[in-house]
Amino acid sequence: MDREEIIQQLRAHGCRITKQRLAILDTILEGDCSSCKEIHYKASKLDPGIGMATVYRMVNSLEEIGAITRKNIYLVGATN
Repeated sequence: MDREEIIQQLRAHGCRITKQRLAILDTILEGDCSSCKEIHYKASKLDPGIGMATVYRMVNSLEEIGAITRKNIYLVGATN
């Protein structure tokens, strides 16, 4: 899935697309993260207001729509 497909899927599942969620998504799409802690660290450089809970919720949402899996947690599109 590409960025726009992921955003459409998130919206279809009732997820509001905020600046913070976009920053987290962009950080994950860069593909350099291996944990939620690392995603938080990098995304908080883009928006210092991003909390760990927001990162965890976003990761869960991405997993629910099939954009990532826990085994390859930050490989977007791994199921496609």
